[in-house]
Amino acid sequence: MRRIIGYTLFVFSWVAWAVIASLPFLGISLGLAAAITTGLLVVGETAFGVSLVLLGPDFWNKIKSLFSRTAK
Repeated sequence: MRRIIGYTLFVFSWVAWAVIASLPFLGISLGLAAAITTGLLVVGETAFGVSLVLLGPDFWNKIKSLFSRTAK
């Protein structure tokens, strides 16, 4: 159950970024867009952090290796 919640939070953290990217196309006011962006940033980053805690250091190392600049 812990891994399911962790993976769900991880995916949600990426969905939050996708929603932020789509906000300029929704035709909402600038103030509302700023408020939604702020809320999604906080919730998304918190979800990412909690997912890392739930999934453990092995998952974090896999993520880091995806973005590593060194050749293997």
